[in-house]
Amino acid sequence: MRLLPTSLGRSFNGLWFGTGASNLADGMALFVLPLLALAIGASPGEVAAVTTALTLAWPLFGLHAGWIVDRVERRALLTGVSLARAAVLAGLTAAHLTGALSIPLILLAAVLLGVAETLVDTALTSTIPRVVAPEARNRANARVEATINVTNQLAGPPLAGLLAATTLALATGAGAVLYVLAVAGILAMTLSPGPAGPDVTEPRRGALVAGLRHLWRQPVVRTLTLYTAVMNVVWAAATALLVVYAVAPGPLGLSTAQYGLLLTAMAVGGLLASMVVEPLRRRFGVTTLLIADAAGTVLLVLPVAVGASAWAVAAGAVVAGAGASVWRILVATIRQNLSPPELLGRVYAASRVISWGVLPPGAAVAGLIAEVWGVRTAFAVATVLALAVMAAFLRYALRTDLSAAAGTPHRDLLLPGG
Repeated sequence: MRLLPTSLGRSFNGLWFGTGASNLADGMALFVLPLLALAIGASPGEVAAVTTALTLAWPLFGLHAGWIVDRVERRALLTGVSLARAAVLAGLTAAHLTGALSIPLILLAAVLLGVAETLVDTALTSTIPRVVAPEARNRANARVEATINVTNQLAGPPLAGLLAATTLALATGAGAVLYVLAVAGILAMTLSPGPAGPDVTEPRRGALVAGLRHLWRQPVVRTLTLYTAVMNVVWAAATALLVVYAVAPGPLGLSTAQYGLLLTAMAVGGLLASMVVEPLRRRFGVTTLLIADAAGTVLLVLPVAVGASAWAVAAGAVVAGAGASVWRILVATIRQNLSPPELLGRVYAASRVISWGVLPPGAAVAGLIAEVWGVRTAFAVATVLALAVMAAFLRYALRTDLSAAAGTPHRDLLLPGG
């Protein structure tokens, strides 16, 4: 059985290569920024603050990112943002080598990288429909998701860990080079004619919230966005504090390279799931797969909450990674199918503002709980929340037909005015 289909075209391949190179750099940066903070003596709360800073852009800038993406030429935007991210990592490299690194500087870099992510992610998902046919969207989304898992999570953390074992500056410098390489793929794209941009006579505020209005009027997209948001509170706690629990002198006592391999377990689950999501969808249906992801979110935090071994933590990460990958692929296709092309960038950005907007406060609250009551208590609270979300989503999913929305686009699935 062929799991990865043949080429989806030259333009998609260019987007695919650029996505791979930039996400490999993203994975390295996400891994190395908390380590940079630890290297200069940061507390658990300060390490969590770095994660908070990385995600702060979505609630503050996300709607603007969607408005920008729907108005500007995509290749120019992706090229400029990639070069800007390279400059940020190059600056961190220089600061580390000269001894000028500080927590405020790391936080500033994290904020800038977060703003760049809002633009790149919004442009990516809204460009896929312009380089592949509608019936190929699930394939394209699955291939992109597999690439993100390989580069961002599977290859990025261990590669950064290996380079960081020599010097942290080597890891940040390599990330800067990868962002530059991503530009080659972006420039290879040829986009099909897109829809007309927003009416330039429309007040800017109206243009900014148009995607949010459509999202809120579309019941399936709205509900999935809200469930994603609550589950992301759990992921925020895990992302912010797992490094503190896992890396020595934390309870698991892992080295930076071993921690990279632990994160790789999560990526392995996501990679395998993204490779077989289409046959899984045909065999089990969209509803079953999304329910399985809700269960996987519980397993992301439960092993740490009960003080399990590194092997159990890794096993939970595999299941959680697989579920998250399937969720992203199917929900991305549903959102693309149920959104007007001229609003897609803003609908995606609006969904991220809601679903990722919880990450900064989620990480901050997790850091506060860890400071006062300990890391395992923070994971215990996250486990209770994950169980509550799983129960609520099970009830919703069993009485909602999600399969139709994840198939080929149908105009009658759009609400009036959409």
